[in-house]
Amino acid sequence: MDRVKAIDRLIAPTLAGMGYALVRARLSGGDRRTLQVMAERNDGATMKVADCAEISRALSALLDVEDPITGTYDLEVSSPGIDRPLVRLEDFARFAGFDAKIETARPVDGRKRFLGRLDGVNAGRVRIDLGDGTVAALPYEDIREAKLVLTDELIAAHMNDTDGR
Repeated sequence: MDRVKAIDRLIAPTLAGMGYALVRARLSGGDRRTLQVMAERNDGATMKVADCAEISRALSALLDVEDPITGTYDLEVSSPGIDRPLVRLEDFARFAGFDAKIETARPVDGRKRFLGRLDGVNAGRVRIDLGDGTVAALPYEDIREAKLVLTDELIAAHMNDTDGR
């Protein structure tokens, strides 16, 4: 099992019990590694520094006991931010109507990079309107990396947020 997936499975229940959802965990670095944990509040409220500190304390204790990472590492806890990564299938549906950048592991219709407006999810495929009359349907399992694009529309939606986006 992939180490990061094992860490996801380890920390997600603790976060859920605290009222947060895991957005992404990522382990990076060589000699001095960093475990980056991105989380968001389940109630849709904006993450505060105090939220990150609370999560950091709880995860530090859990990771010390379970010890899923050999050697030393730094734990970094953050919110996903406005131009957040899109990780779960439901993220692509939740943010339909906003611009996104998506990179796939394998070419889809001869390309790996897509920039356009998210058009929801259908049968496990992420739909993205490329703005030229084409809507690409990307297999979710082939998406390597995706994130929202910072636009005035996204900022306005974030500022007026009432539905937990």
